[in-house]
Amino acid sequence: MSHGEADSASAWIRLAITLALSTIGGVGMWSVVVALPAVQTEFGVARADASLPYTLTMISFGLAGIAMGRLSDRFGVMTPVMLGTLLLALGYVAASYAPSLGTYTLAQGALIGAGSSATFAPLIAHTSLWFVRRRGIAVAIFASGNYLAGALWPPVVEHFIRTDGWRHTYLGIAVFCVATLVPLTLLLRKKPPLGDGTGATVTTRKLSPESLGLSARGLQSLLIIAGLSCCVAMAMPQVHLVAYCSDLGYGPARGAEMLSLMLACGIVSRLVFGGICDRIGGLRTLLLGSVLQGTALLLFLPFNGLVSLYVISALFGLFQGGLVSTYPIIIREFFDRAEAGARVATVIMATLFGMALGGWMSGAIFDVTGSYRAAFLNGSAWNLVNVSIVAWLLRRSIRPRAFAA
Repeated sequence: MSHGEADSASAWIRLAITLALSTIGGVGMWSVVVALPAVQTEFGVARADASLPYTLTMISFGLAGIAMGRLSDRFGVMTPVMLGTLLLALGYVAASYAPSLGTYTLAQGALIGAGSSATFAPLIAHTSLWFVRRRGIAVAIFASGNYLAGALWPPVVEHFIRTDGWRHTYLGIAVFCVATLVPLTLLLRKKPPLGDGTGATVTTRKLSPESLGLSARGLQSLLIIAGLSCCVAMAMPQVHLVAYCSDLGYGPARGAEMLSLMLACGIVSRLVFGGICDRIGGLRTLLLGSVLQGTALLLFLPFNGLVSLYVISALFGLFQGGLVSTYPIIIREFFDRAEAGARVATVIMATLFGMALGGWMSGAIFDVTGSYRAAFLNGSAWNLVNVSIVAWLLRRSIRPRAFAA
């Protein structure tokens, strides 16, 4: 197959289209966070119960992403994205008419979460098929789409919830998704020049699980636990920052601004961490990011002034933004290329489950203790688990011969 259009102006235009799709479709992951206080108030439930819609959204996003990827492989990228658009629209309409928290949770999780997943996994694979020389930076730019969504959507959603209520806001999101995602998806009808995956630069793998004294299953399991742990810690500020600011008396608008700032800084972090990975490797980059994330998380404990929270939110975004995108690099360093797809999908699912668990757990701890202090400490403990695993793996990778069979 001809590679003439790879890395061309047409490929970069295609990247801009997929980035727009990811940014718009990412609303499903962030509207639920901003709506949390309003939904809790209307249905009169505990904070942990109000956090369950987010938990189910993340679980659905992870599981549905695998199915959407398979649909893309079989029928092309338009099929899952169109299906995702339909699910998003139906989900937001159903949620807006939900008579109870249970109905809202099902609509948000089963429909909106699955719909959003169509604008991530299938599109990141599609993007990689349009680039050879610039594949790394192209994928990094696209992977920033969900953070760009997090930077743009929270203040917009908060504004409309404050002025029109969350139910009318959800109806508006449904209309907007159909009006924008459908025409953008139609622009992806042309097949990519690298549809068979050929033409990519192949890097010789110098590391292996055996060089660490581990089996492939053992290393995979440790990466799953590490990914889940770092994202349980990550979820505390991301999911509960709006509610936390409301409890402190600053109001949900300030919290939405801080969340937007955090995720905007996460975009910068994702791109910078990609460059760092190329220089020092995946494990070192992950350890650096995890230590920095833990540091920023602890800063929430002594400082809760308005200006301090803006600064810490920005720091947290800069420190944690590139963590999840580092795991695929580590897998490519230690596993065969033929195994990369399944192994990356498994670890990414673990990170999503970590976000889901962390979002619910922080709410449950708040209900028991009456404050978020213990929830921040809980997140720090999970982050320490991640740091310990990565530091242990890095130590063994530095002296691989000592552990090789």
